[in-house]
Amino acid sequence: MTRRRLLPSLTAIRTFEAVARVMSFTEAAAELNVTQSAASRQVRALEQFIGVAVFARGKRGLTLTDEGAAYAAAAKAALDAMELATLQVMANERGGGVLTVGTLPTFATRWLIPRLAQFAAAHPRITVNIVSGDGPVSSGMGEDVALRFGDGDWPEHDVYRLGLAEVMVLVCSPETAATIETPQHLRQHVLLRHFTRPGAWPQWLAAAGLHDLDPDGPSFEHFFMVIQAAVAGLGVALLPRFLIEDELRSGALVMPLTVNTIYDGGYYLLCQRGRAALPKVRAFRDWLLAASLA
Repeated sequence: MTRRRLLPSLTAIRTFEAVARVMSFTEAAAELNVTQSAASRQVRALEQFIGVAVFARGKRGLTLTDEGAAYAAAAKAALDAMELATLQVMANERGGGVLTVGTLPTFATRWLIPRLAQFAAAHPRITVNIVSGDGPVSSGMGEDVALRFGDGDWPEHDVYRLGLAEVMVLVCSPETAATIETPQHLRQHVLLRHFTRPGAWPQWLAAAGLHDLDPDGPSFEHFFMVIQAAVAGLGVALLPRFLIEDELRSGALVMPLTVNTIYDGGYYLLCQRGRAALPKVRAFRDWLLAASLA
């Protein structure tokens, strides 16, 4: 005889998980597109079913009981597993799907997008959407995977390091380059900086023997801004070589000196823990890792 599962309704579990996650009936109700009273009824029905209070309700708002905290963790894990299984079935059935990639703006335009035709040819049934971002990785933004620069420490994600290093080269406009023959000549020039690479100039200047030179030029948020500033003759820049191959080939930027350094850190592909098994994610990961080594 088949045993009947002792489970509350899926709606009650989903509602409880949402409320426990945001600690607000109002926010959870908006997320689930129901009224606050409907969300409250679902949680009360759940408490009646399991015979235990999951929330303590006081003047300062909601708090989870000990039993509620344990149940919330189990409910989240179960819903995550159900969502993953659903996505896997959907992807397998269609043989493709839509993959949303959150990525650094300059990395996307200078390296990733020019190579996406290769991926499209190999996986014609997977549509790749690109969204720009360089902040914390968030599934709430709809990202299936994300590309970030760092030290690999993203404990909530599966992490894969790409075969790309930031070989930092000194570049400037041809007119500026004509005035630079040795590192000492940099003392008469503006040194353009990037917000997220504060150690790039000190590292390069030390390698060039200029330990007393303070890089105090203007800072820019994105690499594409630094690139454009250097092309426009605003100063001298340190840039990853793989991002400026077009400018070097055209002559818009030149390298007046041969001192190069490698910046600490690397480029990583991130996906939520356990989602690397999705066919569309696996296909993109395998292609990306191979492309980064080519």
